[in-house]
Amino acid sequence: MNVPVIAIDGPSASGKGTVAERVATRLGFHFLDSGALYRLTALAAMKHGVALDDEAGVAQLAAALPATFRDGAVWLAEEDVTDAIRAEAVGEGASKVAALPAVRAALLDRQRAYRQLPGLVADGRDMGTVVFTDAVAKVFLTASAEARAERRYKQLIEKGNSANLPALVADMQARDARDTARAVAPLKPAADALLLDTTHMDIESAVQAVLTHYALCKARSKQGN
Repeated sequence: MNVPVIAIDGPSASGKGTVAERVATRLGFHFLDSGALYRLTALAAMKHGVALDDEAGVAQLAAALPATFRDGAVWLAEEDVTDAIRAEAVGEGASKVAALPAVRAALLDRQRAYRQLPGLVADGRDMGTVVFTDAVAKVFLTASAEARAERRYKQLIEKGNSANLPALVADMQARDARDTARAVAPLKPAADALLLDTTHMDIESAVQAVLTHYALCKARSKQGN
């Protein structure tokens, strides 16, 4: 089944989730937030008292994760955890469990199962390099750690949460270091990915850049056939 995939990767708070979701809406494609699966795995581990460095234990949870995405919400079994998985502690936990090879292996088939007609826009950290290596279009979104921390700071303040900007910058840098240095599926752009720096770019401009790139890639693919 020839189902087109647009793979959008990048570091935390680069805007890839928002961009990917809007691109999927414009094209009428399905949308995969792969980061949510890792956040759900970390949350499940916390709820079950499984240490985040217990590779076998966390992988077992990941393999049987009762996760669903419906009505614009994220569910763990019958609990709406849409807001819970966005907590900073869960994000930190997700970065830790994502470094475990057995956890990544447990979630690989689950991610690929989202590839359904008419197409898929997948966002994450290894969509173009590991999960969908044959994606028709690959994009690597990035931005400076300071810009990404400022975006996260505004999100937290708008939701009524307390936030410390210098601490968020340090957190972004620590996550980047962990994600790029991990042995399995490190965060890096695919060789054929469009590099898109969103430091000084608004969401709509980024969406348009991805749509234009997809149109060009699709045209080249047809010419190649």
